[in-house]
Amino acid sequence: MAVATEIASKIVVRNPATGEALRDFECATTGDVQHAVTRARAAQRGWRDIAIRQRLTILQRFQHLLNDRKQQVARTITSEAGKPYAEALLTEILIVLDAARYLLNESYGFLRDQPVPHGSLATKAKSGRVVREPYGVVGIISPWNYPFSIPATEALAALITGNAVVLKPSELTPLSTLELASLLRDAGFPNDLFQTVIGDGSTGAALVESEIDKLVFTGSVATGRRIAQSAAARLLPVVLELGGKDPMIVLDDADIDMVSSGAVWAAFVNAGQACLSVERCYVHRSIYEGFVAACAEKAQRLRVGDGMDPGSDVGPLIHERQLRIIEEHVADAQKRGARLVCGGKRLADKGPNFYAPTVLADVTHEMRVMREETFGPVLAVMPFDSDEQAIELANDSEYGLAASVWTRDHARGEAIARRINAGTVMVNDALSCFGISEAPHGGWKASGMGRTHGRFGLEEMVRVKYLDNDLLRGMKKPWWYGYGALLARSAEGFLDFQFARGVVRRLRGGLRSIPLVSRRKL
Repeated sequence: MAVATEIASKIVVRNPATGEALRDFECATTGDVQHAVTRARAAQRGWRDIAIRQRLTILQRFQHLLNDRKQQVARTITSEAGKPYAEALLTEILIVLDAARYLLNESYGFLRDQPVPHGSLATKAKSGRVVREPYGVVGIISPWNYPFSIPATEALAALITGNAVVLKPSELTPLSTLELASLLRDAGFPNDLFQTVIGDGSTGAALVESEIDKLVFTGSVATGRRIAQSAAARLLPVVLELGGKDPMIVLDDADIDMVSSGAVWAAFVNAGQACLSVERCYVHRSIYEGFVAACAEKAQRLRVGDGMDPGSDVGPLIHERQLRIIEEHVADAQKRGARLVCGGKRLADKGPNFYAPTVLADVTHEMRVMREETFGPVLAVMPFDSDEQAIELANDSEYGLAASVWTRDHARGEAIARRINAGTVMVNDALSCFGISEAPHGGWKASGMGRTHGRFGLEEMVRVKYLDNDLLRGMKKPWWYGYGALLARSAEGFLDFQFARGVVRRLRGGLRSIPLVSRRKL
């Protein structure tokens, strides 16, 4: 009989700015993933019994080590993801350092038993509390665009709540994950508690099908839907962050200079490769042309180049196929009547994956650039005539991750923000919500389900158990067997004693309820 064997394929990690091969890996097979989960589960059994204060001591060592090694980690991020070194520090390292700060401050209180008051007179002689316990092994599948901050913030929340983690990074950016694994090990997290499985989509599929207890996935809507279907078959709990098409609403009273600077940064940071990037910009018609001109002028001043060059503002796209998507969206928009104000071309002289920061004006919702995730350095701008129209346009999308409203009137901005269908809405800023460790991160509609970050993110990492202790352990309970007419009359009286209208009816009910306690029970 022939025996089937699983042959590992290989992946090559390349610098997107230069095309240079950085390292190659054999893809983890299904068997490799199963072994990783088994080792993680064995390590988790001891970890969950370690006192929270001891876990926090290890986490603080991790925080100190990361700050000490920030240059090394940031360079690794830039080498494989392409973003400018300064962005690696501010949008990756800083995020993780602050997430550790939040967990150090909040985890002890979060994991303490939470007393549950008993309002009903029937249960006053009981003492109850909510207990939070770890799931066990949490699987994480992370993306290439933020290869350190996304998996690190999720992994730290899982670990500090007593879980083990098996992380599958993007095949395009696994080196940042190895930096994370090294930091965790050197900080003192137990061996095998944090596992990495490097590979392509088949490795991720194997993790989804493995014996993990929860899954956190960040990636495309199409992949997220397949994962949700697979997870549903065995009731595996999941958190899905599936991208966005974030709208930016610029009201008629906005400061054009300030807001155009915000738009340019929010559209082009990380070369537009952020789920929270501004991909749809709606501007009041009275300031529309001035805003478009200001954005174009500032976009053309941005310096495009290798992220390791301190003079670079915008780095490369992650891969040539991402360039093709951008080109298709820009071409479709122009074909349908959009005005190309600046950019709109590859910068082949810079390297294999560079694209000029692009401003498109007069776009409509019939264009792909306003319906599908572009995920590139393209700012698409459309005019509106009223606040109601702006809200309607912003909500006209299958996505609902985040949005922003820009105005000098905070009350007006917040009123509009409350009507936008998105998981996060910022007034007078964009994207930086991901760096607020206390704030939940996640979307509505096709942008996913569940939350990471903050208390809501911690809640995703624990099972909730209600623990109740009866203080009158030697007493038979009034509602136990021994039913009959006396119990029915007493029960009616007890209900009146608590809920009848008027003091007299309540007192009479109290008298009728006395046999509840004194009657004979089985």
